Amino acid sequence: MNPLRSLLRAPRARLFVALALTLTSAACATTTQPSHESAGEISDPLEPVNRQIFAMNLTLDTFILRPAAVGYREIVPDVGKTAVRNFVNNLKSPITLIHDIAQGEWDRAQITYGRFLMNTTLGVGGLFDLAGDHYGLPYHEEDAGQTLAVWGLGEGPYLVLPIFGPSNLRDAAGRGIDWYIDPVGIAADEADLQTASYVVAGLNAVDSRYRSLGQLDAVRRRSLDFYAAVRSVYGQRRAAQIENRTGADAD
Repeated sequence: MNPLRSLLRAPRARLFVALALTLTSAACATTTQPSHESAGEISDPLEPVNRQIFAMNLTLDTFILRPAAVGYREIVPDVGKTAVRNFVNNLKSPITLIHDIAQGEWDRAQITYGRFLMNTTLGVGGLFDLAGDHYGLPYHEEDAGQTLAVWGLGEGPYLVLPIFGPSNLRDAAGRGIDWYIDPVGIAADEADLQTASYVVAGLNAVDSRYRSLGQLDAVRRRSLDFYAAVRSVYGQRRAAQIENRTGADAD
């Protein structure tokens, strides 16, 4: 079992950590929220450091992740790629359900619950998206960063996280919250299935990178400053996700 999570196995401990992270995010986001955020600008006071991390991530992407995504595109048949995406999406349903409820999105919560129940059972563990393909229950994602935004917390300064890439203070805190409260992650730890969790995370990373190949390549070709372009795309995409705009959940 993950040593850190082992110390946090008690539900109350997880709740305490999640609450502490939420309050920390609230305090930091409130003090760093730029006055021009409503105009769509992104506060980037740590740009020199962010650019260094961005360059490191770009190197990792160039030599590891992008080649893996290209190989995945060429080798894995379309039906296999669809099954991988369905399976990973299904595993995200419990955390999405938590945030649907936390945001008061009851209709979306019912859809998430219905999708998870149907696809886990009749969809062979989520390999087939019967709920979306045959019953008109569309997929969507929610995370702690979105929930904190709905609760009124500012995004804070823009951050580039090692490996994970574009983020901001609120979304970075949200990642920590989701890591602690994700029912699938907790269940995997309790069952000593960390290796399986790493495999799923790897599949998700490669599949997500495969699905962004065209978009990122196009942005890089067109932009004079790739860093600034990625920062802008991230800001626009997160805003769309928070507002639940159609298509915003797609990779």
